[in-house]
Amino acid sequence: MFARAAVPFANHLLAADDWARARLAAFAGKTASLRLGGRELLRVAIDEQGLLQQEAPGTTATVSIEFPGDTPARLLADRAALFSAATIAGSADLAQTLGLVFGNLRWDVEEDLSHLVGDVVARRSLQLAGRIAGWHWQGASKLAFAVAEYLTAEAAEIAGRKEIEGFCDQVDRVRDDLARLEKRLARLEASRPTP
Repeated sequence: MFARAAVPFANHLLAADDWARARLAAFAGKTASLRLGGRELLRVAIDEQGLLQQEAPGTTATVSIEFPGDTPARLLADRAALFSAATIAGSADLAQTLGLVFGNLRWDVEEDLSHLVGDVVARRSLQLAGRIAGWHWQGASKLAFAVAEYLTAEAAEIAGRKEIEGFCDQVDRVRDDLARLEKRLARLEASRPTP
């Protein structure tokens, strides 16, 4: 199901950018596999025009890119960490080109929407959607901050930064004291007369 939606959408984005298709066309006939948490989501072949074609799962991929199972959460939090956590097997050149192309493709939503409803309505709809999304994001951020503050300060369910630093300092002191005690014991054992 993911492949049925992802391949046409990726080709729609690629059709709008000649530079992206030119980069991918250099790898015509090569295949790529996208995996998430050990499960293959998508296997595509690159054609001569630099577009993607869905490939049968049984074929050997030129490059396999595997993302960890927590990828959806990382997409929301930290995209840079997501790409550094990916595991690549196979052609590094193809993986680098795919990363460059899909990292720089942008969907012109307004252009696509304008074909359906007209330019003015598309522009105003996207502006309204952006404001609504901003309000929701701001509300969610404030809620997350309030919950974190409640859990650390009010309910004491989560330790705060100062408490954690204090605990780490105490652990370091105990480690150092234990090391000194072990040295004293070793000296005492060495100085003890042998029977």
